[in-house]
Amino acid sequence: MRLRPVRHRIVRDTLLIELGSAHRVLSSGPRGGGLTIARSILNHQVQANPAGESSAVSSAKIRWSDPSRYLGVVGRRINATQPFVGLMTAVPIKQLVVLREKQEQLWVKCYCTVGVTNAVKAGEPPAYNAASKPASRQGTINIILVTNAKLSGAAMVGVIQVATESKTAVLRDCRVRSATGRAVATGTGTDAVVIACRKSGSLKLSYSGTHTTIGSMIGRLVARSVQIGLERSARWHKRRLYQGVLRRV
Repeated sequence: MRLRPVRHRIVRDTLLIELGSAHRVLSSGPRGGGLTIARSILNHQVQANPAGESSAVSSAKIRWSDPSRYLGVVGRRINATQPFVGLMTAVPIKQLVVLREKQEQLWVKCYCTVGVTNAVKAGEPPAYNAASKPASRQGTINIILVTNAKLSGAAMVGVIQVATESKTAVLRDCRVRSATGRAVATGTGTDAVVIACRKSGSLKLSYSGTHTTIGSMIGRLVARSVQIGLERSARWHKRRLYQGVLRRV
C-alpha cells in the first residue's frame, strides 16, 4: 500500500502538518504530549498577552489554564485530522522555518518557530509560579521533526536529546542571553520538541544518537533551523522597534 505524503499548510494562525497516516509521536506538547499515536500535528500562534486574545476560541470561554482543551478547539476549527498533537507559540507563524534532509532512502523534515524573549539557562529559578497565570509564550522554540523511518522507543528519545543539544549549541554560539541577563541561555522556559515516525516499514532504526546517520541529520537540520529562526526573529523585532519609533514621531 502506498503511503500518502506528509504535507503542511498554514491555516490562518496555525501550522497544520498532515502526516498522511497514523504515526508514533513523542513530544512535550501541551496536547497529546508523551508517547502517542497521531495523524496530524499543529503549532498554533497565540497572542503574547492571553487577556488580549479575541479569537473564536476565546468566545468559547476556554481557560488558558487548560491549553490541551484550547488546542482541541483549534484543531476542530481547522479540520485537523484526529488524533493530533498540538503546540502553542506567540512567535508569528509566518516566521516558520521548514528544512528537509535526505540520505539514500532516509529523510527527515524539520518545522521550527523561534523566539527567545523567554530565554533561560537550565537550572535558573523559575520566572513564575506554574500554578498561576501562564508566562508569555513569545519566547518559545518549537521544533517538530518528522521522518519516514520506524524508530524504536529508545531512538525516539534519542532524537529529542540530539535536537535539544543542537538547539542549545546554537543559542550558546550566538551568545543568546537568558532573560535574567546573568548567563547564556540553553533554551526558553516553554520550549517543545516533537518527533513523529512511521509505525511500520522496512526502514527500521534502533538508535539515533550523534554517531548515527539520522542523529547527524537531525543535528544539522535543527542547528540550521534555529539559526535561521533567530535571524528572522531579530529582523521582526527590529521592524517592530522601527515602527514604534515612527508612531511616536
